[in-house]
Amino acid sequence: MTTDQEKKRVNQDPLHGLTLKDIMVQLFEKYGWEELGQRVKIKCFTDQPSITSSLKFLRKTPWARKQVETLYLNTQWQTKDVWANARKRDKK
Repeated sequence: MTTDQEKKRVNQDPLHGLTLKDIMVQLFEKYGWEELGQRVKIKCFTDQPSITSSLKFLRKTPWARKQVETLYLNTQWQTKDVWANARKRDKK
């Protein structure tokens, strides 16, 4: 496979450019620990959870990381309106 083909394949990855920390913070903000623990049955979400301990566990445990990434991809996210602040500023 050539380098151009590899780049194209990598850029098609829906998680391209996101760190595991970004994913965890967004999931925590959306669901909270209790619901995260119900959606992904891992102890680091139910027993004294924290972003740091979760990241440590997920980096060492590929099957759990895959479940978290799948949850992230299947979550309905609100689209961010990048122009909202500009419109608010213009109305003043």
